[in-house]
Amino acid sequence: MRLPPTRQLVLLSTLAALCIGIQLTPRLPNVEFTSLTVFLVGAIFGISSGVALGILVMFINGFFSPWGFAGLMLPFQVTGMMVVGIGGGLYGRSKNGLYDARSCIEAAILGASLTLVYDVITNFGVAVSFMLVGTPLLLAFISAIISGALFSLIHIVSNTAVFGLIFLPLTNTLQKLLGGEKTWKKEPLLT
Repeated sequence: MRLPPTRQLVLLSTLAALCIGIQLTPRLPNVEFTSLTVFLVGAIFGISSGVALGILVMFINGFFSPWGFAGLMLPFQVTGMMVVGIGGGLYGRSKNGLYDARSCIEAAILGASLTLVYDVITNFGVAVSFMLVGTPLLLAFISAIISGALFSLIHIVSNTAVFGLIFLPLTNTLQKLLGGEKTWKKEPLLT
């Protein structure tokens, strides 16, 4: 088994610590940078690193969140963040490390889409908890979607902005720190 270079390990460890620290800091509900960080790690380091960071952060968050113990929601939060890591890894593969101005729009759309998927997964977790007290599945899922609609809207809008504005500069910075060339080419958005 080949070990990653020291610079990569240090950068991954730093990003993990930063991500956990930010996730555990009290903040507005559903405004977060964890999704971006997990997506970014997936895009730069690959699917397995993105998934591993997603699992680690959400597992720790499940026990130490300022909002309280996750309980039954923990496996759904972990699964949702794993999907974000996979999405980042697949996006990174498709771009082959070359990001341009178009990447801002792509990242924003992916941020919105992955956040929607995450919210559907976690809302299903809420529905499961409703089912445990006797609510039928369909009614439980509809109730979870309705009760979480405002939070999902905030989550999707904020992640769309965060991904669209921050992904590209962070990607370029991380690639420079890893010893790579600047990958952002100033090209017109529409060709």
